[in-house]
Amino acid sequence: MRNSILFRTLIALISITIIIACQEKKKIINFPKTDLTSENLVPLPLKITPTNSAFGLDKNTAIFTSNDADFEKVGTFLANKIKTKIDLDVPVNTLTENVASKVIYINKTENLELDNIEAYQMYISQDSVIINAKTAAGAFRGIQTLRQIIPEESNDTLTEHKMWLIPTGKIIDQPNFEYRGAMLDVARHFFSVDDVKKYIDILAYYKFNALHLHLTDDQGWRIEIKSWPKLTEIGASTEVGGGSGGFYTQEDYKDIVDYAAERHMIIIPEVDMPGHTNAASVAYPQLNGNGKTPKVYTGTHVGFSTFDTNKDIVYAFVDDVVREISAITPGPYFHLGGDESHVTKKKDFNYFIERVSKIVEGHGKIPIGWDEIAHADVSKSTVVQFWSNEKNAAIAVEKGMKLILSPAKRTYLDMQYDTLSKYGLHWAAYIPVDSAYVWTPETYVEGLAKENILGIEAPLWSETISNIEELEYLAFPRVIGHAELNWTIKENRNWDSYKVRLANQASYLDRMNVKYYPSKLIDWKKK
Repeated sequence: MRNSILFRTLIALISITIIIACQEKKKIINFPKTDLTSENLVPLPLKITPTNSAFGLDKNTAIFTSNDADFEKVGTFLANKIKTKIDLDVPVNTLTENVASKVIYINKTENLELDNIEAYQMYISQDSVIINAKTAAGAFRGIQTLRQIIPEESNDTLTEHKMWLIPTGKIIDQPNFEYRGAMLDVARHFFSVDDVKKYIDILAYYKFNALHLHLTDDQGWRIEIKSWPKLTEIGASTEVGGGSGGFYTQEDYKDIVDYAAERHMIIIPEVDMPGHTNAASVAYPQLNGNGKTPKVYTGTHVGFSTFDTNKDIVYAFVDDVVREISAITPGPYFHLGGDESHVTKKKDFNYFIERVSKIVEGHGKIPIGWDEIAHADVSKSTVVQFWSNEKNAAIAVEKGMKLILSPAKRTYLDMQYDTLSKYGLHWAAYIPVDSAYVWTPETYVEGLAKENILGIEAPLWSETISNIEELEYLAFPRVIGHAELNWTIKENRNWDSYKVRLANQASYLDRMNVKYYPSKLIDWKKK
């Protein structure tokens, strides 16, 4: 029955095209000239070809999708976002008495010019918008582009009802990098499920596909581990400055994972070790390896804690933690930390990383670690996250490992914009909006080829922030620039173009109630 309905729908679409072609001879709408290349798209697509007319989105528009459950979800997501933005109800895969005269068709196809699994094509004419993609992820990236070119204001002069004019043309698009991530530190200060969901929503709008959650540190343990309950009973009770902390139950975490998956994003859990482990050792002192009695820590210094890398109980603990978290994480990665283990002897550190990476792989996940892990004897499928030491990055590449680029001087969202910034630190650098954008990831590390780069991740450490408004101040607008560095090819990136397109993101950010930093480098276009 379902296939029959969709077949009739496709026949109806063909008929509609013929009807419209005939009707246009009788009643032609003289659309004002519009230019698709002048739209303020971020990130900028690979190729835009304008045809200088308009598609009139109105009450007579319907969304249809291929007969695929995931494509149908993309169509429903788009309809919901259109309703939120302009209060227009657009039916999805519904045949009504009033045959739609305008169609948005989200089409699953193998016939694309591009092979990337997130690639899409968009054809916009006066009577239809067709989005072609091989995968639902590609279709989802395509509808983010479409969302950006739907105007907030309608044109009421062409018809007796409201109509929103979308410029016509062709867009061919795919991501520059496979991995496009952001990181949120929920350990130094805890952020609620709703806060994380809001961050995911905005990241997805700019075509991010990964959120890395830094779940554990000296100041707090933020994820329920059923086999080690004191981690949350004791280890989650604090945060920087002495607040009450908090944690995600496994149901909370699965809720976040599912919410991200609906937006074609993965969650990457991080349990930082063998350093940054004071909260775990306070809960279970037998894990501690720094020779001191563990006490609750609410400061911001780093490098003083370590697990005892020679105790079997430590590896039994790690195995339980990785097992429980991996079981509720459908994404391919598990981040094992590995940074700033200053009191762990080098030999012990390497032994620990080697053993833990095998535990991670044993639970079906690909290990990720900060660039210090490059010295350990780990499999070349392990991903190294470069944040500080270029020599470590070079060692990783020599071993055949992929890199995630997170250079602190460019991507750390917790760095202050300037000396007047309300929040943040500046140990790596002051990072104004232009510095966050004007660098070339493909050539940032000497000797690094593009094929060695998995993608860019923008970390946000939370020593100086404790709520969503402060998070937004540090993340936005800089993380939007990282979105473009990740998605848009080097040849199409240009600061003068980008700063104009960024200025026009103000209406979206305001609509999302984002308390972004209003950098004076940008001529913000307020509605």
